[in-house]
Amino acid sequence: MVQFVQQLINGVSLGCIYALIALGYTMVYGIVRLINFAHGDVYMVGAYIGYSIALVMGPQFIPALIAAMVGAAALGMIVEKLAYRPLRYAPRIASLTTAIGVSLFLQNAVRKFISPNFLAFPDLITRVTWEIGGLTLSNVQVFVPIVAVFLVILLQWVVQKTKPGKAMRAVSLDKDCAQLMGVNVDRVISMTFALGSALAAAGGVLVGIAYPRIDPCMGQMAGLKAFVSAVLGGIGIIPGAALGGLFMGLAEVMAVHFINSAFKDAVAFVILIVVLLVKPSGLLGKHASEKV
Repeated sequence: MVQFVQQLINGVSLGCIYALIALGYTMVYGIVRLINFAHGDVYMVGAYIGYSIALVMGPQFIPALIAAMVGAAALGMIVEKLAYRPLRYAPRIASLTTAIGVSLFLQNAVRKFISPNFLAFPDLITRVTWEIGGLTLSNVQVFVPIVAVFLVILLQWVVQKTKPGKAMRAVSLDKDCAQLMGVNVDRVISMTFALGSALAAAGGVLVGIAYPRIDPCMGQMAGLKAFVSAVLGGIGIIPGAALGGLFMGLAEVMAVHFINSAFKDAVAFVILIVVLLVKPSGLLGKHASEKV
């Protein structure tokens, strides 16, 4: 039981990071029906921005987090404008291929201009460990979920209670009708990419704190697992992405500890297959009939 609770704590910490990345997938899909497979690499770039700021300004969490989120938001807007906007009305396979190309470009740009090797992420917060009834609990395992939950609640407030959020919901429901009502669709889509990218960057900084090692390929598998999390929760649904990310983190940690570490990455795709077979719309998704 002690080991189970210990892995539960570890899984929540990892799941919160997956949830932050999954939110970007679900927001972009909800607005433009695009699976942005470069999103995992935006998360990677956010981690590198936080790393660079920590080297320049010293190991301070708030400056590193803000710089990473702002830098990744700008990157997301640039990618949307240059790579996705010209293909908005093209066949979906063109946008999908472009997303893979952007992903490879970001990975190789970091390899070329920063480093192709693993880098040790600075300690942005002082690590403290407690022993409680046989459990090992660190302040990082408490800090990561608190920051993640705060960002998810903030995003939900922006989407539900602000004017830009209302515009995002309108574009998600009917892009053409929203445009007729005076909504600037291009601006809303750009803002959606910015918000999703900023949350992914926050996940990159948090993963650097929790697992202090970054590399140019770190976003590849994390992005795929976050995509599975979004599908699991119901892609296009913000609470669903958060729930799916949490479930994914718990499933991965439990599989590693109680089954075999070789299943660390495989468990995500097993979950994806099961969800697609049993409930394709996801845990919080609803089946929608399409008119012919």
